[in-house]
Parts: sequence; structure tokens; C-alpha cells
Amino acid sequence: MSAEMSTETSTVEEFRAEVRAWLEAHVPAEPLPSWTERAGFDLHRAWERTLFEGGYAAVDWPAAYGGRDAGLRRSIAFAEEYYRAGAPERINMGGLYLLGPVLMQYGTPEQCERWIPDLLACRTIWCQGFSEPESGSDLASLRTRAERDGDHYVVNGQKIWTSMGGFADWIFALVRTDPEVGRRRKHHGITFLCIDLRSPGVEVRPLAMVDGTRGFAEVFFTDVRVPVENVVGEVDQGWRVAMSTLGFERGAVFGDHAKFTADVEALAALVRVRGLEDDTRALDELGRVLVETEVYRANVYRLAGIAEAGGDLDSTASINKVFWTQMQHDIFATGLRLMEEDGAVVGDPAAVPYADAATRRSWADWHHRYWYARAAMIFGGTNEIQRNIISERVLGLPMEPRP
Repeated sequence: MSAEMSTETSTVEEFRAEVRAWLEAHVPAEPLPSWTERAGFDLHRAWERTLFEGGYAAVDWPAAYGGRDAGLRRSIAFAEEYYRAGAPERINMGGLYLLGPVLMQYGTPEQCERWIPDLLACRTIWCQGFSEPESGSDLASLRTRAERDGDHYVVNGQKIWTSMGGFADWIFALVRTDPEVGRRRKHHGITFLCIDLRSPGVEVRPLAMVDGTRGFAEVFFTDVRVPVENVVGEVDQGWRVAMSTLGFERGAVFGDHAKFTADVEALAALVRVRGLEDDTRALDELGRVLVETEVYRANVYRLAGIAEAGGDLDSTASINKVFWTQMQHDIFATGLRLMEEDGAVVGDPAAVPYADAATRRSWADWHHRYWYARAAMIFGGTNEIQRNIISERVLGLPMEPRP
């Protein structure tokens, strides 16, 4: 069955078999280098192009935008097969699962035609410009300004903790276009603006993380001129667009549970490599995180059923975010504990060669993913903030006292 065939004519299991066969034929024989360095990033970008050419860049997207209208069940099957095959980490998620859906919901036909094809093919890499110094969890206090000057906005300010910022071509950013109304009602007067990072006045500075990687950057704007037609949604009403974006980021990407299942399989391989098959403590910790991933998998299928029946999933985004980020942290914290003194080593990865052929997981992966898991409890809205949202907006409990 070819990738061009409509998924409407195939059952879920037929589609799964098609995906499995394609991945077996195309997944690189050796794991790609980390995308956090330029050489590795370019190889990951080439893989994204391979996915696009095979018809698998975004199987869940509508066919009108270049997807395959796979539906939830087939999309879940694709993700399960993708992680089962040990395929490379995706680098295009900010475009595919944040900006892409936002453009479909709020963008003009011209914006969709202009940006979506290149986004889907990974010809253009996008990053997210929301957080600023002193404007993290309190995102509405952002201070990057965009002042109208004829057919352009002139942007000045700074964004920080920008994922893939050092490699991206464009950034979708929140900017304050009406500071006066913002002083009275801080969620107003904000606009969602797309900015070419090659524009004069843009400076990108990579940030070195604690594990030595450079997957984040800070971005500075000094009198950057951005065409007015790059506004997505209504001027001064960007908070609504931002909340939709964060909903996509916090919620369950259907099929994402398969990534955590693969992580637990790698953890089981680590138990074997360490010779801990009969260690009751190690088995107890492995069993605990296995239960968490199975609960999450069951919840993903439950939510898929609700969505297929036309139910509203908006209230689940914060709940999902708290659960999967804590679960991810538990998996990798457990891995470092099982590595014992070697888990504290941050030098030459070859010094502790835990690479496992079945799971394609190396020593360096454990450290990188552990620190990423720590960050995941912060980005997209800290878990503490998410718990407030759950208590107040989902459970209807009294609001936390605020000054």
C-alpha cells in the first residue's frame, strides 16, 4: 500500500502494517547525532524531509493542508510504530503541532498558503517566542513591543528559553502592541506576530544547558521591521491565539504515549545491562513507572474516544501536562538512580557505554533526557500553575488569593 493512498480505504491495522514496512525500509541504521549541534540538526532536518516525501510528516493533518486525514486511531498507530522502530527524534514539532494548527484556526488563506507547505516539508523551521526575562509563568507581563509604522511593526525586546532558536528560520512571538490598555488589563493589547529571524536587527544567542547541549537560545529584537500581514489573528487579541497554542503544547499529542513506553523499555534494558534483574528495588521502580505509562496510554485512548464522539478536550490540557511531565521525570530520574555513581558523570559519554542495540539508547541520552524532563515541568506553563488552573477552572474550587 503506498503512502499516497487515502487512509479512508484502510483499516487501522492495515495502516499500521503500511507504516511499519515503510519505517523498516527508511529508518537510519544508526541513531542520528543529537540535534542540539548543527551537524546533528541538519541530519534530523533531512530525516524530516524523508518523512514528508513518504507522506508521513503529519498524518493527522487534513488533506487540504498536506496531511492524510488519518484520524485519531491511525495517528496513534503511526506514533506507536514510529517509536517502536526507534526512529529519530522529531525536530519539527513546534511547527507541526503548535504553529500549524494555529494557522489552520486563525490564519488567513494567504498565510496558510505562504507558510504551511514549507513548514510541513521542514524547509522552514519555526520556534516559539513567548517567554521573556521576568515573564515566564506570568506570560501576560511580557514587555517586547511592536509599534505600528505604516505597513510594518517595529519590534524591540527579548525572548528567552527559545527551543531550537539557534537553528530556526522563523519565530512566532507574542508582542505588546497596545501598552496603554495592557497597563489596565494585561491580557489585552498583545498580538501574535510571525518574524523572519534573518531580518536586520535580530540577534540569536545560543544558551549552553547544564548537560552541555545548545538546544535553546535567547533572541533579541532591535528595531526589527515586520510586515503587518505577519499578524496571525486580530491585532491586540493575541492572548486568545496564545492560549490555543499553549493548549496544543500542554495537551496530549495523540500517540505521544508511545514515546514513554519506549523510554520504559530502555529503562528495562538498563536494568539488564546493570545486572539488576533480581534486584527487588530496581524491579519495584521499573514496575512503578511501567504502571504510570500504561495509565497514560489508557488515558490517551480514552481521550481519543471522547474526541471522536465530538467531546470537548479543552479542560484536559492542564491535567495531561502535569501527568506526562511528572511521569517523564520519574522515568529518567529512575534511570540515573539505577546508574548509581555513573549517573553523576557528565564527562566523556564513552566512559560509561550503556548503548543498547534494541532501544538505541546511549549513556548520553539518559543525561540529556533527564534534564529535558526537568525543564518539561516548567515550559508550557509550570506544573504549579497548571495545578491552580485544574483546581479553579476544572474543579471549580475557590481561587487562590492574589494581591
